[in-house]
Amino acid sequence: MVFAITEINNSSELLPGVTLGYEIHDSCSFVPVGVKVAFQLTNGVEPVFFPNQSCSKTGTVHAVVGESGSTPSIAISRILGPFGIPQVSHFATCACLSDKLQYPTFSRTIPSDYFQAAALARLVKHFGWTWIGAVRSDSDYGNNGMAAFLQAAQAEGICVEYSEAFYRTNPRAKVQRVAEVIRRSTARVIVAFVASGDMLVLLSELEGMALAPLQWIGSEAWLTDREVLRFHLCAGAIGLGIPRSVIPGLRDFLLDLEPAQVSHSALLTEFWESAFGCSLLGNRTTAGQKACDGTENLRDLQNPYTDTSQLRISNMVYKAVYAIAHAMHSIICTEESNTPPHCNASIRIEPRQVLEHLRKVNFSRNGYKVSFDSNGDPVANYELVNWQVKDGHMEFVTVGHYDESAPDGQVFTMKKNITWASGQLQVPVSVCSESCPPGTRKAVQRGRPVCCYDCVPCSEGEISNATDSLDCITCSADYWSNAEKDECVPKPVEFLSFHEVLGIILTACSVTGACMAIMMAAVFYRHRDTPIVKANNSELSFLLLFSLKLCFLCSLTFIGQPSEWSCMLRHTAFGITFVLCISCVLGKTIVVLMAFRATLPGSNVMKWFGPSQQRLSVLMFTLVQALICALWLILSPPFPLRNMKHYKERIILECDLGSASAFWAVLGYIGLLSILCFVLAFLARKLPDNFNEAKFITFSMLIFCAVWITFIPAYVSSPGKFTVAVEIFAILASSFSLIICIFVPKCFIILFRPEQNTKKHMMGKTPSKSL
Repeated sequence: MVFAITEINNSSELLPGVTLGYEIHDSCSFVPVGVKVAFQLTNGVEPVFFPNQSCSKTGTVHAVVGESGSTPSIAISRILGPFGIPQVSHFATCACLSDKLQYPTFSRTIPSDYFQAAALARLVKHFGWTWIGAVRSDSDYGNNGMAAFLQAAQAEGICVEYSEAFYRTNPRAKVQRVAEVIRRSTARVIVAFVASGDMLVLLSELEGMALAPLQWIGSEAWLTDREVLRFHLCAGAIGLGIPRSVIPGLRDFLLDLEPAQVSHSALLTEFWESAFGCSLLGNRTTAGQKACDGTENLRDLQNPYTDTSQLRISNMVYKAVYAIAHAMHSIICTEESNTPPHCNASIRIEPRQVLEHLRKVNFSRNGYKVSFDSNGDPVANYELVNWQVKDGHMEFVTVGHYDESAPDGQVFTMKKNITWASGQLQVPVSVCSESCPPGTRKAVQRGRPVCCYDCVPCSEGEISNATDSLDCITCSADYWSNAEKDECVPKPVEFLSFHEVLGIILTACSVTGACMAIMMAAVFYRHRDTPIVKANNSELSFLLLFSLKLCFLCSLTFIGQPSEWSCMLRHTAFGITFVLCISCVLGKTIVVLMAFRATLPGSNVMKWFGPSQQRLSVLMFTLVQALICALWLILSPPFPLRNMKHYKERIILECDLGSASAFWAVLGYIGLLSILCFVLAFLARKLPDNFNEAKFITFSMLIFCAVWITFIPAYVSSPGKFTVAVEIFAILASSFSLIICIFVPKCFIILFRPEQNTKKHMMGKTPSKSL
């Protein structure tokens, strides 16, 4: 501050011809002392010192630079505010001081903690830390700063395991409790919004503990303090610092200090005597301490006073003094183009005038811009500082910058590699729960922060294709989740195919049955003049074999991908061919009964059921079924359907019946004819012919009815393509029962027992065995 005032007083451009005076007071970072000083400044009872001048004056100050701490600044501002005296702080960062209703005269050259808290939250988020600990000074600086940080951290999705507050004057037991919380925590990253004096107390306590490597994230108050730098347990610490600056001429100004100048200031006297271990003017501060002899040289010292390589807060003081000077300059000085500024030192300056013009200043000094917003805050600009060990010594290394005014995405800029805790080069991990991989979702653990969660696999039919998904996405109707649950894949389409084993077997059985029918028809045709063929109504036999061949072949329409035509064909073809088949069997049964009745004396029943009547009965029975099927196709025909209800994970391609009533009407009509045929055949089973066809028809219809009775529950309960397989099986089983029971015995006699294929043998009256 003294250096800046000296520069201004020697300047020909800023306040030329005007000499600034100053008072320096030590508040001892103690609020009551700060309040006392504030009253002294407003009362104007203290003399003001003017450099290089022998005079001194008393009066109300025009502006105050300070205080360093937020809590004393708050107390001082409440006193200076009613008097309109502007206060410019270089190190009070509490966001509460931006409230102009409570602190109308307060400004500062250091950014508000509101910006620092947001920057720290972004920094934590940038490195992927979601599980952190937090410690703060139990003061306005720490409490308000941490409150702003926690709010920003919550918005960034960061969870805080603990938040502890302490103050350097607290009993040691409280500091020990805070240290123990840090030691026991699972968070590996700690955000410390702590004043440097408080940090020294905490680190002294932690130094004697066995700690896992901790990654410290620091606020500007302690991160760039050389006193804290001696604690190696903070190696790798990273955080925000006021940008390091260069103030030309300051080092020489500091080193040119002479004992004569020192003796005029109690503060400098204390510093001088402490630095050189001697007493000025014979004042012995310690028994046996020698007197200073004038040979002491500050250039021989290596201490924070002589080190100007880390000018951070000092530059904030420098800017504060220049800001006040520029405000005064705009009040009493006039500037015209191409002429030096002219200042009228006789103008009486009021503090409120300085305050009004202070908010409007906008200048650059040594490349550093100085201006204030409506809240008296500057633009937030920080260095990203990292503690790195070099040549065995801990050093502050600037590894990046944070500029609040930069566009989104360019707020953080990294320039150098960061050294982390324990010298690691990899970013440490601090999470409550590991990231949930794709295919899972996060489920928050009850009673714990949202960052503590379990990874729950997505349910069937749901996926998550990103890490740390909050919810699983339901696949669309035609898609299903893969095994990893990270992708929706098309559902497999299921239908009875010609290429699968079951389809091949059923196709082979169908073709085999059709070939059997053709071969038996060929045998019958070749031996069409033999008694056994003639005796069993050869015309109905050929028609029955033809219908059986169609029954076998119609089962093929049930195999393969359903289409609109195949769905209409399969059920109607099945219904009509089976009725044709059963009609032929029914006709043969009636012929057997009528033939027996015709052998009785005086009976002429055969003229009522001759070949014409037989053909007509088959036609009429078949036409009834054809009519039912025609109505079915006209009113509500079957159609292909993608069934997604039976199975969630696959699509069943099937034929919807269209009208279930029509389907059951077709089956019912077949069943009615089958039962009628079975009853008639059963009644004719004991007729006394050697080759009574009624017995074989009875067996065939017994099997036929049994198959279709068991078909109903099997059809209703079978899933997917097995429904079609059950229907095909019923068709093939009933068809094979007819062809085997009715035609195989005849073919056996024709081919292997020709001696029985005679009229004499056929007319033999041997008693038949009971069924």
